[in-house]
Order: sequence, then C-alpha cells, then structure tokens
Amino acid sequence: MTNFEINSVAQVVQPGAVEERRMAAVRRKRWFYMALLVLALVAPLAVYPVFLMKLLCFALFACAFNLLLGYAGLLSFGHAAFLASGGYVTGFLLTQYSGLSTELGILAGTLASALLGLVFGLLAIRRQGIYFAMITLALAQLVFFIYVQAPFTGGENGLHGVPRGYLLGLFDLNNNMTMYYFVLALFVFGFAVIQRTIHSPYGQVLKAIRENEPRAISLGYNVAAHKLLAFVISAALTGLAGSTKTVVFQLASLTDAHWHMSGEVILMTLLGGVGTVVGPLVGATVVVTLQSYLSNGPLGEWVHVILGVIFVICVLLFRVGIVGWVLKLARRNF
Repeated sequence: MTNFEINSVAQVVQPGAVEERRMAAVRRKRWFYMALLVLALVAPLAVYPVFLMKLLCFALFACAFNLLLGYAGLLSFGHAAFLASGGYVTGFLLTQYSGLSTELGILAGTLASALLGLVFGLLAIRRQGIYFAMITLALAQLVFFIYVQAPFTGGENGLHGVPRGYLLGLFDLNNNMTMYYFVLALFVFGFAVIQRTIHSPYGQVLKAIRENEPRAISLGYNVAAHKLLAFVISAALTGLAGSTKTVVFQLASLTDAHWHMSGEVILMTLLGGVGTVVGPLVGATVVVTLQSYLSNGPLGEWVHVILGVIFVICVLLFRVGIVGWVLKLARRNF
C-alpha cells in the first residue's frame, strides 16, 4: 500500500474514531446523571428529607449562578435579591390567598425574579468586570432595604407560617417525603434547563463571549442581548430556588436578601468548579453540609471563619474547584 493510500485511509478512519469517542463520552455522561438521579431518589431513606431539600434548593441556586459566571463570564454580587424575591412573592401569595395552589405560587415567585433580573440586567449588562459586580451589589442592597421597610415582607420578622398546601390538589406537601420528591422534580427541571442552555448554539455563543467578547462582536453577535438573556434565565432559576425554599421551610426572611447570601453562592460555585455542570452541585453539598454539622457543634460560632479558610485553600490549591481538579486529574492519568 502506498503512502497516499495510507493517508487516505487515515483520513477516513480518524473522523469515525473521533465520533465514536464523542458518543462514548455522551453515554458515560448519561449513565452518570442516571446514577445521580437514582441516588437522589433513595437518599431520603437514609438522610433527613428536610436537609436534602435545603441542599437541593441551594444546589439549584448555585447552578443558576454558575450559568452566569461560568458560561457568560459575568460576576454578580446581587443574586441574593432574586432568591429573596422569589421567596417573598411566593410566601406572600400563599399566605394571603388560601385558594392559590402551591405550584402557581412558586411560578409567580419565579416570574417575579425573572422580571427583577430583566431590570437588573438592563441597568448593569453593558458594564464589565468589577463595575458590573458593583452595580449588581448596589441594586441588591437597594432591594434588601426595600424588603426591610415593606409591610408585606414582615420586615425583620419575615413571613412565617407559609402553607405548603397540596400539589395539583391531590398530594399533601406537608408530608416531608412528598415534599422532597416535588423539590427534586423542580431541581431536575432547573438543572435540565441549564444543561440544555449551555449545550445549545446559544450556549456556545455565551462561551465565545466569555472567552473573547470583541471577537464575538466582530462576528456579528448581539453580545448585550445574549448576556441579558443569560442574566434573566439565571435570575428566574434563582427565584425558583428561593420560592421552593420558602415553601419547604414555610418561611421567607431577610437572610436570603442579605449580601452574605450572594457571597455564599460565589463560594459554592468556586469551591465546586466554575464552568462545570456538576461543580455547583458539589460545592453546595460541601457548604450546606459543613454549615449544618458545624452549627450544631462546639464550633458553631466559627462557621464563617472555617468556610473562609476552606475558600482560601481552594483558591490556592484547587483553582479550578473540586470537580475541575478531578477532571484534570482524570485527563492526565486516563
């Protein structure tokens, strides 16, 4: 066989091999997600369901934030405003209107956060870097002080006794197991939206904007519109997490609107791995678990200090986060 024939065969075989590797990676990813889903389905048999529901709410919060930071390259210091807005709107409607179903209350909170995200985005999206972060922080603090003064939020006392109600008028959400599977379904829905977004052509444009915005502009993309849509989607999913959290704990408080909460979601995302699909889930699991165990022990007053030390160690030693480091190690050795 001549060299020309060998090269021709290689050119035919190589694309097929690349496609086969891609399909194998897709299959592995599907099996991995199926394993996670099965684990989530049986988890309440071994772990307290309310703790798992809290974990899922914060995991969705972190995944929504990662869509903005990890794939659009936008660092927001004001995402707590969307978490609190979803919770307050849902809590107020379910408390004041007894005939309103739980799913409609959550939907209303999600839409309210999406609308607020649109307002935030229109004001901040044309700025970059630290200027964008500071604008979102200032707007979030404005929302925080509004919630302190507004009568419908209950001020510093918050909204208590938010009814869980019935799902579709049939399933009693006061049962923790029923509520858990409802929260799991909402998380899977939100995670699927994020997954579909980042793997769509729109998601590829977001990555291009993150890597080189001037080049994306030169290619004819409306960068401002793409970033604004990402901001609204992220805000809506954050509102979904906040609304769900309010129903789970039957409480909406100022804690969700404080700038500390915006800092916590940044910690979760960076700890798990920015720009990775499951990184925020891992980061939220670590942070929520540490907070839960440490707050009930002798180190309860040192929770924030310990989390700060972990964050510093992660930044110094695991700059790509836990999941990013594991993926990097796997590529190097396998």
